[in-house]
Amino acid sequence: MSDLNLSPQEQALLREVVERFLSDLRTEIADTDNFDFRNSLKEKRDALTQLGEKLAVD
Repeated sequence: MSDLNLSPQEQALLREVVERFLSDLRTEIADTDNFDFRNSLKEKRDALTQLGEKLAVD
């Protein structure tokens, strides 16, 4: 696994971008009728949620 060194400002910005994207992604999941596509979006949501949690801890 590689490390990514971010300044506090960069970390805050990345966390904000992830949170905004997650908000849009939740709407997209709710509006999607295609089962496979919805599952793909849910996998992305889960991965981004984990990333957001990691950014919040540091």
